[in-house]
Amino acid sequence: MFSVDQVIKQTYPQLEQRPMFGSIAKRVLRGLLHEKDFVEFGEQYPHLTGLDFVEQVLEKFEFTYTIRDKELERIPATGRCVIIANHPIGTLDGLALIKLVSEVRKDFKVVANQVLMAIEPLHSLLLPVNNMNGGTPKENIQRIQDYLSNEGVVIIFPAGEVSRLGPSGVKDGDWRGGFLRMATAAQAPILPIYVNGKNSPLFYGLSAICKPLSTMLLVKEMFKQQSKTLPMRIGELIPYESYRSLPVSNKEKVRIFRRHLYRIAKKKKPLFVTQSAIAHPEPRQELKTAIEECEHIGATADNKQIYLYQYQGSSPIMREIGRLREVAFRAVGEGSGLRRDVDRYDSYYEHLILWDANDLEIVGAYRLGDTARILANGNKLYTETLFNYQHGMQKYFDQGLELGRSFVQPRYWGKRSLDYLWYGIGAYLVKNPQIRYMFGPVSISDALPKAAKDLLVYFYNLHFSDDSVELARSKIPYDLPKDFAENIQAQITGQDYKADFMALKDLLANMGCNVPTLYKQYSEVCEPGGVQFLDFNVDPDFNDCVDGLVLVDTQMLKAKKRARYMAGAADL
Repeated sequence: MFSVDQVIKQTYPQLEQRPMFGSIAKRVLRGLLHEKDFVEFGEQYPHLTGLDFVEQVLEKFEFTYTIRDKELERIPATGRCVIIANHPIGTLDGLALIKLVSEVRKDFKVVANQVLMAIEPLHSLLLPVNNMNGGTPKENIQRIQDYLSNEGVVIIFPAGEVSRLGPSGVKDGDWRGGFLRMATAAQAPILPIYVNGKNSPLFYGLSAICKPLSTMLLVKEMFKQQSKTLPMRIGELIPYESYRSLPVSNKEKVRIFRRHLYRIAKKKKPLFVTQSAIAHPEPRQELKTAIEECEHIGATADNKQIYLYQYQGSSPIMREIGRLREVAFRAVGEGSGLRRDVDRYDSYYEHLILWDANDLEIVGAYRLGDTARILANGNKLYTETLFNYQHGMQKYFDQGLELGRSFVQPRYWGKRSLDYLWYGIGAYLVKNPQIRYMFGPVSISDALPKAAKDLLVYFYNLHFSDDSVELARSKIPYDLPKDFAENIQAQITGQDYKADFMALKDLLANMGCNVPTLYKQYSEVCEPGGVQFLDFNVDPDFNDCVDGLVLVDTQMLKAKKRARYMAGAADL
């Protein structure tokens, strides 16, 4: 499992050339590194690897950690992330951090130096780097990037060595910038975790005299941690955009990250803009049971199930929908900033759910509101928070269905999931023939450049508005620059929809943007005149996204769309 010979060969190969001195060094190191104890442990538990090995080591040392329950949610349950931590003990604190992260997810790796790589049972959890002699092979760096690209978590101790005692207490030395380069390349958020531990006075005294010799004492220090408890504090997630946009050098950013982490322990204001935690997933079996009690209205060719959920108090379905909304909306620069995106309207709207029975996942959902029923019961419409409806809208309410809060969770993007939800809407319309009109807010993320938002609002106003009647007026209007129409009319003329749409796509592509999927889908579902965008509103509650209020007349659906989404609804 662990041998001094291996450590010397990898870390101090020059000793192999001096047999006499090397022999003395090995005898000393075998005592300092407790080689016998490691060998005995390996003989007792030869079958243990990975997380099982970590848990057994912590159990042997009766070494535990404490964490605040609400902070555990700050470890993201899904998606790429770089976790950074200080390294006060240099040994068991690393294993405790592994165990902590494993409480939330299993897809993580630890960036490890040669000494840690010498412990073979840990290999499945490690990504090797050479922070002692330098010169990490490019393929090892690529493995780290690939792991992040595949939405995994990478744990790293930026100091690359144990903390030392200084004038301000036990703290890491200067941090290396590798963690920042990794995170930036992957556009990954960074999660800081503060570890509150320390070694013995002997260790710090020896560190002041001879730092390399004190490092050799680390394993001996580990045995002094027997039966201790390690407090840890988890900071809030630092989004990619937060540290990317900071107008300082990477070297200075690394210093700020270090200061930011130590402020967590003192409950001081963070130095970066952070993001609140998203709630962790609901227990799968509880969710499955609740989903299967809903009304089943269809199934897709690849065995996704479509359900209609009626709100019930304290339901795992609503909690999971709220969680996944926040995951999906944050991924495109929107979101409520809350643990779950749930509001009072959810309690009297219906929810169309696309369910993956194989993976026990809610793929996506739509919130549906039969407006005649909602208003008859004395309730308000969600869209009334964004728009002031005019008298002429009443006939649309009488035969209307408000759509909104639609999402597909990121892991299912690009897999026809949104299209499947529209099959569900078709099934709902077939079941409720009194509904003729669909309307609701369609978002443009504030993450898009101002020029891109201007183009989208101008284009959809130009081609899909009806100036003859005002049905709704935005509460916080999105105002175009005064000379915008004059400057753009040579490229987007208003005479030919297809030509203008191609021009729109080209202009957006020059900014690295695309037409939002729902805008394209709604605008192409009907014959001309069947779709209107009534107005555009800025929504400060959702990161200042721009909501276009779309109105669809289902009697004017294109024949192919009707056949696709409604004619075969009963056969889904």
